[in-house]
Amino acid sequence: MEFLTTLGSIFEGLRITALVTACGMLYAVPFALVFGVLQYFTRGAAHTAVTAIIEFWRSSPVIILLFMLYYTLPNFGIVLSSVAVGAMALGLNIGGYGSQAVRAALQSLDRGQVEAGRALGMKRMQILVAIELPQAFAAMTPTFVNQFIQLVKGTALVSLIALTDMTFRAKQISQLEYAPARIYTALLVAYFIVCYPATIFGRWLERRVSAGQRGNREF
Repeated sequence: MEFLTTLGSIFEGLRITALVTACGMLYAVPFALVFGVLQYFTRGAAHTAVTAIIEFWRSSPVIILLFMLYYTLPNFGIVLSSVAVGAMALGLNIGGYGSQAVRAALQSLDRGQVEAGRALGMKRMQILVAIELPQAFAAMTPTFVNQFIQLVKGTALVSLIALTDMTFRAKQISQLEYAPARIYTALLVAYFIVCYPATIFGRWLERRVSAGQRGNREF
């Protein structure tokens, strides 16, 4: 019973964990799509600049990004809530990894399709939106689901900027009762309960997308 009570107390922080995850996706998905496409399209100095931006967010430790945004932005008159800071740091970091999935998926496509689109009089952006991205989506799906799960797990770090997520609740409980084995095992179980359904959904979505792609090719 003590374990279940501890688990229930930890889940009191689920709202913050879910909120940071949802807001983080609002940063991660647009960043991944925009910068993945830009890295695919650009050449020369522009390509170098896009790659540098991606690598900054992708290669920087999330904990450093959190502290940098939380403590540095107010010096420039930009005051954000802890939720916004956590979502931005985690979302842009995950978005950096996602952008590579977008770029790789686009590069894996048969270049003949671009030429076919041009032969039909389509502009390059029309070819991207109507032909390339729909096909690349199937290759992106597993990576995007994995990045979503990484984002959920990454929210454990937002407890460092005083957000009462599940990890913060575990720390609070550990200050009241010295039972680290039970408390942190319960925290591990809590994250598993949250993440495992996302894994199941991701597998289902991957099968659906793959089946749709096969159906289109057969047609």
